[in-house]
Amino acid sequence: MSEFAKAAQAATTDMRAVFEATPLARNAHLSKRFGADIWLKREDLSPVRSYKIRGAFNAMRKRLATHPDQRHFVCASAGNHAQGVAFACRHFGVKGTIFMPVTTPQQKIMKTRTFGGDQVEITLIGDIFDQALSAAQDYCTEQGAHFLSPFDDDDVIEGQASVAVEMLEQLGHAPDMVILPVGGGGLSAGVTRYLTETGAETALRYVEPMGGASLQAALAAGKPVTLERLDSFVDGASVARIGARTFQHLHRIDPAHLLIAPENRICVTMLEMLNVEGIVLEPAGALAVDILPALGAELAGKTVVCLTSGGNFDFERLPEVKERAMRHMGTKKYLMLRLPQRPGALRDFLETLGPEDDIARFEYLKKTARNFGTVLIGIETHRPENFDSLFARMSAKGFRFTDITDDDVIAGFVI
Repeated sequence: MSEFAKAAQAATTDMRAVFEATPLARNAHLSKRFGADIWLKREDLSPVRSYKIRGAFNAMRKRLATHPDQRHFVCASAGNHAQGVAFACRHFGVKGTIFMPVTTPQQKIMKTRTFGGDQVEITLIGDIFDQALSAAQDYCTEQGAHFLSPFDDDDVIEGQASVAVEMLEQLGHAPDMVILPVGGGGLSAGVTRYLTETGAETALRYVEPMGGASLQAALAAGKPVTLERLDSFVDGASVARIGARTFQHLHRIDPAHLLIAPENRICVTMLEMLNVEGIVLEPAGALAVDILPALGAELAGKTVVCLTSGGNFDFERLPEVKERAMRHMGTKKYLMLRLPQRPGALRDFLETLGPEDDIARFEYLKKTARNFGTVLIGIETHRPENFDSLFARMSAKGFRFTDITDDDVIAGFVI
């Protein structure tokens, strides 16, 4: 057995003094749906509701073992790593300064304060993780503190590998396939290296959010590159640049084994897991489950483990998740309607609606036109095919309209 594998096992043993192993649970709903034996490694049930506690604990544990006088740690995080560091700071009785993007959900900020107590201070800075990271590194240099990377650190990667250690112990054998979410790459690098170096004959599949596919970009370039644009909706996995150390462990993967999950589709998966299974997953936590339909026939008859990597979801975001999910399923659309400025025009439009169609938004955007007014209309329905018949009825009555649902530029201004 390699030194890395032994170290990951030792880290796992030390973690038991702080928290129990997260459950590995067979999911009957997903197993039946995909004709496979689907298991969920429930990292959303760790003390901080994500796997990040593992890397933070291990990196701090090893630093204090070699530098017992180290009393100040600094990190940058979109939320989950922050909670892991805060938890570890309180456990070891050391000071922590945590930099988080201003856009971080309030639920994650509040929980970070709860876990860290008086041991931590939180600084909100920047709109995305990479801006908070730069500020944290500058502060760390000024203060002479020790920086705890959320992913690009050998001890963090080693700590995240404890997920694989537990998974093999709980399952009793190596699964046929493991599906790994990818953000900065710490979890995927640690699990990949552990399974490889212990000789597990397990196929690995990786999944990134469409708006933060930094591993895909790195594989194409042959080295880590910085994304020009980043969608921060999947905040736990939206990283503009894959880690240099993590990429060393991931650069040989087959690009065909890396799949991309659209943000709106992830919302459908989140709602399904909540409504059907009662499992609360944050957007990043749903990545591995979301990609199952795309794998299709690859799953049949296989034992598959999905890592549900986090459950830090702020329910104030639920309306946005529902909105995105409906737009992906095609059951909600936004139209720009030219409405004639004459008596009865609105009634004529309303008569085009079917029994399953509902107006969710109606807003005049331009009232000064003499003959026509521009109206923003949001329509919800039960089945996507209802829109075909609705649009046909609208056209037959002479209504001119534009579907702006998927027009990011226009929708960004008016929706």
